[in-house]
Amino acid sequence: MGHLFGFIGVGNMGGALARAACRTLDPKRIVVTNRTAAKAEALAAELGCDAAADNAAVAREAKYLFLGVKPQMMEGLLAELAPVLAARQDRFLLVSMAAGLRMEKLLAMAGGTYPLIRIMPNTPVAVGEGVVLYTANGAVEQAELDEFLGAMAGGGLLDPLEEGLLDAGSAVAGCGGAFANMFLEALADGGVACGLPRAKAQKYAAQMLLGTARLLLDSGRHPGALKDEVCSPGGTTIQGVRALERGGLRSAAFEAVVAAYEKTVQLGK
Repeated sequence: MGHLFGFIGVGNMGGALARAACRTLDPKRIVVTNRTAAKAEALAAELGCDAAADNAAVAREAKYLFLGVKPQMMEGLLAELAPVLAARQDRFLLVSMAAGLRMEKLLAMAGGTYPLIRIMPNTPVAVGEGVVLYTANGAVEQAELDEFLGAMAGGGLLDPLEEGLLDAGSAVAGCGGAFANMFLEALADGGVACGLPRAKAQKYAAQMLLGTARLLLDSGRHPGALKDEVCSPGGTTIQGVRALERGGLRSAAFEAVVAAYEKTVQLGK
């Protein structure tokens, strides 16, 4: 049995997806390669999957071919792979995670009307708590999409989204991870300023964010209502909320998402 998933590029995002896939698939059904071969070899050793010598080796035989390079590098990669893909006699699917690059443009770069799944994932898929937004072109059969989603189920939430909204979804679910980490770090710094050891402050902040997110997802309630429940009249929390409002937290987060979205759209032009 050949490799079901092949990863070309195992940087932060590609590596996270490979880890997610290994939570569901037999690692021997996964093959990885990377421009820096040592990175692919180290990941393969960690996960128990296979490492390939080069991009062409993966492109020749994996059924689902993950193109894990930055948007500005995609044209060069697909120019390299185009003759390999054209020579294949078996059925395969391309999987792109490149921000801003629409499916029509990707297929033009690849030189064929191949089945294509476009995903926008985030790095927490590595630990099973991520988000994978996805869409597929008309050449992808439902059974193939189901197989793909089943294999990626260990990554967390898999949610369909029309292609025109993927950039907006990525600005929240993908870029938002960096914003959340900045907030987490700032909360921990505040705890340290109040005397907490850093390791404890960071642990408390992280668990608080994790638990708050789970409470919102499980209850389906509005975050404003959950915030209000913690803010007792004349209490401590409302004074902290007051300080955050004075500092422009909500406006800053709002503008961060819009700025990330606008940059993503620019990358696709």
